[in-house]
Amino acid sequence: MRLSSLFGVTLREAPAGVESASHQLLLRAGFVRPIGTGLFAYLPLARRALVKIEHVLREELSAIGGQEMQLPVVLPAELAGAAGAEAARFTDRKARDLALAASWEAAIAEVVRSEIRSHRQLPQLVFHVQSQFRDELRPRAGLLNAREFTALQAFALAADDAGMQAQYGALREAWLRAFRRCALPVIMVEAGMGDAVAHRFVYLTPEGEDEIVACDACGYAADRRAATFRKPLGNAEPLRPIEKVATPDAKTIEALARFLAIPRRKTAKAVFLVATDDAAEGRQARFVFVVIRGDMEVNTAKLAAALGTTDLRPATDDEIRAAGAEPGYASPVGLAEQIHRSPLPVVVVVDDAVPASPNLVAGANVPGYHLLNTNYGRDYTAHIVADIAAAGEGDACPRCGAPLRLTQGVAVGRMRWLSASYAEAMRLAYRTADGASRPVMMASAGVGVSRLLACIAEAHHDDNGLIWPPSVAPYGVHLVALAGRDGDALAKAEALYRDLQRAGIEVLFDDRAESPGVKFADADLIGLPLRVTVAPKSLAAGGVEFKRRDAEAREIVPLGDAVEHARRMLDQMAAEVEAGAWHAL
Repeated sequence: MRLSSLFGVTLREAPAGVESASHQLLLRAGFVRPIGTGLFAYLPLARRALVKIEHVLREELSAIGGQEMQLPVVLPAELAGAAGAEAARFTDRKARDLALAASWEAAIAEVVRSEIRSHRQLPQLVFHVQSQFRDELRPRAGLLNAREFTALQAFALAADDAGMQAQYGALREAWLRAFRRCALPVIMVEAGMGDAVAHRFVYLTPEGEDEIVACDACGYAADRRAATFRKPLGNAEPLRPIEKVATPDAKTIEALARFLAIPRRKTAKAVFLVATDDAAEGRQARFVFVVIRGDMEVNTAKLAAALGTTDLRPATDDEIRAAGAEPGYASPVGLAEQIHRSPLPVVVVVDDAVPASPNLVAGANVPGYHLLNTNYGRDYTAHIVADIAAAGEGDACPRCGAPLRLTQGVAVGRMRWLSASYAEAMRLAYRTADGASRPVMMASAGVGVSRLLACIAEAHHDDNGLIWPPSVAPYGVHLVALAGRDGDALAKAEALYRDLQRAGIEVLFDDRAESPGVKFADADLIGLPLRVTVAPKSLAAGGVEFKRRDAEAREIVPLGDAVEHARRMLDQMAAEVEAGAWHAL
């Protein structure tokens, strides 16, 4: 491809308000252009890189028996996946409810029911590449958190837990190989809650919105939404009688602990939310009354999982008072009758550290008053008792007890082992050799292809521009022609361009009538792995100049050896990527 004909131009400066390095550089290098909030056009350079990434993923899945298929992006609403407010819903001309797919588990289940009947058909692994749309509230950082993105989703099917264990392990290793081939350093973190098995593959970067909890001592790593920790439990002590005390202007846990001169772990904090669930009768709301110890914070993802919902919002003061509680001075103590009269169904959820912590200070549901010595079980009960606490910086690792640390990252891939109860609910079944019916086990595994592109750009760049690994670079060689007065250098560059193409080497040829400074700046900005320069100066020195984008060294190679030398250098870089030894400056 001649740079003079390439669709897309480089920019000297990124538009105002662009924060992440990947977003800035992909814009400046002519890879993407915004066409709406969180919506992007992928120009030819980006599209070529995306095709390379998809090729890597397809190869790895095919190597473990994966078969490619295609599922639609528009699905019946009931099959589109649970995405809460992020789902894009609409109706067709016959008033049928449709949605843009947020996931495809329910859709693939429809296909599995029609295709899988016998144990002889298992195991299976199918995958597809498709666009997804999520109506993100605050899309940011370019492709790292776009509203529309390209994703590859794979579905593993097995006859039993042993078969799924093998499938899940094979998928995990395939993803890890694919990320290594893309030269993207990732860590695998736990993402399952309770007995659920799920993992995410995370590229660590301050630009990421995913919080990761990690232990440097034993290697434990988990998505904060699912992370557990060793909770410091209260000391064993006799249950003391409740006592109502005045606590003026103590609406927060900090103010309460300071006023009573007690540690926050001796308090019980009330948190109020409203859960809205899809039901046959429409959207159903529930008032959620949460009790957690004052030294902990509520993990809304754990809470949502415990409630079986995906849509939670903070309750208003009016909704809190309608349930009989007083904002800033609330607890479930003495509210049993009022809860039954609430306009919304009330569910009380208590963190599992509260029953093990005696004599906590809690609200009296009267402005300016709290109750000393409240105890779960004696003074109130809950509909749900579960781990709903968020792990934080310095909390004890659940495995070894060492302090945990928080870091940020971008989830580029995820895996989830769906339970047998899910298979039964979706009517996924097969017949065994003796004719018995058994559930088809299923796992879902996805990679955000366009997000992976952005993460590679985030990981590999310098002050001058992008630095593409050869495995996913749009082209392998950036050929720069610097014309002399007699035109000999340009003619030799034209000939070399044709020779490289005939040799099967992908090359971007800068044949523009621009200054050397502009051409070299654009070459660095675009970031192809190998720059080859044909100039009067290089020819006078004995050939053409070779320079790796990820290194400073330059060398002169005889013109007649240039094609073979380019192949060797690209092969060497590819080998470095395969070995995990390739890195940017």
